[in-house]
Amino acid sequence: MIARAEFKCSSERLGQVPKDGLKDIAFIGRSNVGKSSLINMLTGRKGLAKVSGTPGKTRLINHFLIDGEWYLVDLPGYGYARTSKNQRSGFAKIITDYVFKCERLHFLFVLVDSRIEPQRIDLAFIEQLGIHGIPFGIIFTKCEKLSSAQRRRTIETYSKRLSEQWEELPPMLVSSSANGMGKEEILAFVDNILK
Repeated sequence: MIARAEFKCSSERLGQVPKDGLKDIAFIGRSNVGKSSLINMLTGRKGLAKVSGTPGKTRLINHFLIDGEWYLVDLPGYGYARTSKNQRSGFAKIITDYVFKCERLHFLFVLVDSRIEPQRIDLAFIEQLGIHGIPFGIIFTKCEKLSSAQRRRTIETYSKRLSEQWEELPPMLVSSSANGMGKEEILAFVDNILK
């Protein structure tokens, strides 16, 4: 369980991220996938990450110090955002710089909405992670809206799509920020990879 979560800094570019030796566990996903809500659920702090009804609200790399031991990193959403094309390509650069060049990044969680079919943009992003050798897992969000049979089907569908390209599938976890589903499993997983 997380006892203490505190906002550390927001960075517009890679050079601004913290310089200490702690590891980053980062969260990313399409705009409006429920990333901020998930972060707040995991940390047990309602207003830690700003939740917004407007997709594309997170525009910076946000570092939250967890129990003084590691950072939970909230990355900008990719894909849809009600912003100029110019700004959108800026998000893309800030994301790719951090994900592919930041040595602090220890593990990346890609969040996908459990209720919709695998999206081309998610699959393309996941493929890039494979090409760059980035350790990652998938967290399905909004799972309270599905029955357990539907959740199983979602995971099977994703597994099938990914196994067309991957020999070894990434870890897949289910979550719901509405009822706390997956909280213990995700935190136990993080605990494990930090060891």
